[in-house]
Amino acid sequence: MSIKIRKQDALDYHTQGQPGKIEVVPTKQLSTQIDLALAYSPGVAEPCKEIAANKEDVYKYTAKGNLVAVISNGTAVLGLGNIGPEASKPVMEGKGVLFKKFAGIDVFDIEIDQEDPDEFIKIVKALEPTFGGVNLEDIKAPECFKIETELRDKMNIPIMHDDQHGTAIISSAALLNALELVGKKIENTKMVMNGAGAAAISCSRLYIALGLKQENLIMCDSKGVIKKGRPDLDDTKREFATSHNVSTLQEAIVSADVFVGLSKADVLVPADIMAMAKDPIVFALANPNPEIAYDVAKRTRPDLIMATGRSDHPNQVNNVLGFPYIFRGALDVRATEINEAMKLAAVKALAELAKEAVPDTVAKAYEVNKIEFGREYLIPKPLDPRLITTVSPAVAKAAMDSGIAKNHIKDWGQYHKDLLKRIGIDEKLTSRLIEQAKQSPKRVVFAEADNIKLLKAIQVIQDEEIAKPILLGSRKEIERLIAEFNLELNECKIVDPSEEVELCKKFTQAYYMKRQRKGVTQADAEKMMQDRNAFGAMMVEFGEADALISGLTRDYSKTILPSLQIIGLAPGVKKVAGMYIILSKKGNFFVGDCTVNVNPTAEELVGIIGLVSRGARVFDTEPRVAVLSYSNFGSSNGEIPAKTREAVRLAKEKYPSLIIEGDIQANVALDVELQREIYPFSSLAKEGANTLIFPNLESGNIAYKLLMEIGGAEAIGPILLGMKKPVHILQLGSSIREIVSMTAIAVVDAQLRIDS
Repeated sequence: MSIKIRKQDALDYHTQGQPGKIEVVPTKQLSTQIDLALAYSPGVAEPCKEIAANKEDVYKYTAKGNLVAVISNGTAVLGLGNIGPEASKPVMEGKGVLFKKFAGIDVFDIEIDQEDPDEFIKIVKALEPTFGGVNLEDIKAPECFKIETELRDKMNIPIMHDDQHGTAIISSAALLNALELVGKKIENTKMVMNGAGAAAISCSRLYIALGLKQENLIMCDSKGVIKKGRPDLDDTKREFATSHNVSTLQEAIVSADVFVGLSKADVLVPADIMAMAKDPIVFALANPNPEIAYDVAKRTRPDLIMATGRSDHPNQVNNVLGFPYIFRGALDVRATEINEAMKLAAVKALAELAKEAVPDTVAKAYEVNKIEFGREYLIPKPLDPRLITTVSPAVAKAAMDSGIAKNHIKDWGQYHKDLLKRIGIDEKLTSRLIEQAKQSPKRVVFAEADNIKLLKAIQVIQDEEIAKPILLGSRKEIERLIAEFNLELNECKIVDPSEEVELCKKFTQAYYMKRQRKGVTQADAEKMMQDRNAFGAMMVEFGEADALISGLTRDYSKTILPSLQIIGLAPGVKKVAGMYIILSKKGNFFVGDCTVNVNPTAEELVGIIGLVSRGARVFDTEPRVAVLSYSNFGSSNGEIPAKTREAVRLAKEKYPSLIIEGDIQANVALDVELQREIYPFSSLAKEGANTLIFPNLESGNIAYKLLMEIGGAEAIGPILLGMKKPVHILQLGSSIREIVSMTAIAVVDAQLRIDS
């Protein structure tokens, strides 16, 4: 699936809130005068003096050890060319965001207005005291080779030009595995490299380091084969000049085992693929469109193994599989450079990881029963949570073994845990949900489709193929909004109840039959079907849609009532419950019930505990439940402590394997050290709670809203639990992002019900 990016959407994304994508966030308290005095003057003098006496202490007292510079002069921005340093800044900020998301590395992006390589080198070298490492980015060839080489020689921190080495490392892992699958050895492999830029040169050098014989490599540029004696070759191209008697790409590719393209779209035709050797390997890595279309290549040669740079085809060669984890390992051992041994270690770690059993969480994210090593799975998926704990340790160990590490890791088990803490592994939950939804999009009916915020969210949902949206409402108003705001929603089905005469009759009669003994007349039923929440619920009930989303503009209780009357509760459920997923720096927490049950009894709390615990497991989390109160294990009396204690007693009887405690205060439930010290008998003293059950709606609703507004946490939800079919109610005034996340949840909900 190729995501369509609209100009205005991209501009809005970068301007909403505060401009750009990054900010600096203090890591220490700054709430009192003493805090400020310690952070700056006079307290800051003490670490300054320590570092002056021993420069290595800069890693102890400052952020240098986790800080990377992403540096560019904007001379070779992917797909845009030489656009200058200012225009390259959004790209560099984006690279910083990826460092943080995937490896927990902080980044300052630096755009330098200097194209002279010698002057550029001087500037970057002078920045060495500030950074733990430097990621060079989007610098044109051949200057990039000189810049990286000299900076590596002159600086004692890790330096890497990712445009060169990222693609080389990832494609090398894929190449090793592809050759293994077809039973060929790299030293006997004939390869054609189309492209002679920074990435192509680095790929070629790394392939040779892995065993490819240089005489078996033919490199082509825009003028044809790079041959010995060609007068226009610079030193870098001359390194790869061949003596083979071929002049064109078409001549070179005859009988080739491997084609690697880092050039431009559609330079290969089916005849070229047919001319290759048995079991050909084609890495068509031009972006956004490969050197030959994936479907065309596969139809031409069924024995083909293919990789591209695209996410909508198997074997995506994506640099995000490499650079965050390579720098993470290098920083953690304070390597003085990123050498060949570290790159090769990353290659082999990626190649071996692809052969291991893939966790169910990864398979679920891509909605397949099983992912296993083979022609369509040569390298790990970008959302695989094992990447950081596989690649980073391999890189760190290689740095240690090659004698360039100033810090040595002794406890690798603890390092594994530290790596997961660095990234807050559960922060990828939203990404996994969206990716899983995209594997099998379901029909989601939106009951408030005449709202422009909802339509903008639906545009994202349609573009990313998260769901198949059905727009419920006035056709005239929906089409007016689509035209006014230049949306592209022509593929979305619009259902206008005023046009659906037969459907309205059908739904009216069904509602009347369901509710006639509960005071509903035929006239009442007809009136009810004018309510879009009721009409949408009927669409789900009759299979016209797979899930319902509503609540953006209406009160929660009024929105949910028609669905309760029409769709009803799942078997065995006495009351529905609402669950939020709270995403914070401390991890993910599953919270209930903050939206539905006003003052549940102890018995009703047991039902809520069961639903929320089951909900946590759906999101690949084993629940550790705290039933919250203002008391700790009987320290206070009152209605709430008594109710929560009774609920825990009953829940332990009903769910004997569930880890659960209560009554317990919220801070105690999350503070493991405090529990170990004062309440060592608590079953939450080992790891703390990740599932929080509130005693009533009042406390739960207040708490989660405070967390969002004051605590800086992000909430996904409310997720409605216990319904017979997928119905999800938005929080009043939800953002576009929240609507998209809730839609992904609704789709995954529908997938799981269908699968089961």
